[in-house]
Amino acid sequence: MRVRLGAASFAIAGVLFVLYPAIRPFSDETSLQGATAFASTAWILAHMLAMVGFTLVMLGLLGLYLALRASGAERMAFWALAVGVLAVGLLLPFYGAEAFGLHAIGQEALRQHSLALVGLANVVRSGPELIMFLLGLVLLAVSAIIVAATIWRSGTFAKWSGVPFAAGFALYIPQFFGTQPIRVAHGLLTGAGCLWIAAGMWRQSRQTSA
Repeated sequence: MRVRLGAASFAIAGVLFVLYPAIRPFSDETSLQGATAFASTAWILAHMLAMVGFTLVMLGLLGLYLALRASGAERMAFWALAVGVLAVGLLLPFYGAEAFGLHAIGQEALRQHSLALVGLANVVRSGPELIMFLLGLVLLAVSAIIVAATIWRSGTFAKWSGVPFAAGFALYIPQFFGTQPIRVAHGLLTGAGCLWIAAGMWRQSRQTSA
């Protein structure tokens, strides 16, 4: 049952990672168009979906650890979970500022019709919080690569099933420099990686309980 919960968490996270860049408004964020995007419901919703997605991936990694704890890959699965939890702890504060801080800035910028207020977005996105965010993304990539290696070594799941997952999270920093189509494609890759692992965990749990 707990492994199936992990599988379901991976599957839902995969869908959310697809929806996040698809829903997120993209615009010139140095103009009042950017303020309109920040102030929109879609901005809040997209970033909340991302935050829930990252959290659900950690529940998925817990399920993966439980699925592999009797195997020779148990130690690697534990480290994937431990590094991943640390990564998400570093990521979520930045996502919260991005979602709610920029939303408030956008609303006030539109109310005052002020480009100067729009420029505060750069303040929110810089400083110590940016360092935490980047470190979190690097650690998340490390966790995902350990997941792929764990799955490859375990002999329990299809060897290649962890590779799209690892590729998706390893590319998280570069994709931020892409256009919306590139970021949607990245979301599809990450989502597919989550869903492939979820499917393997679900099959394994059914075989175990049969």
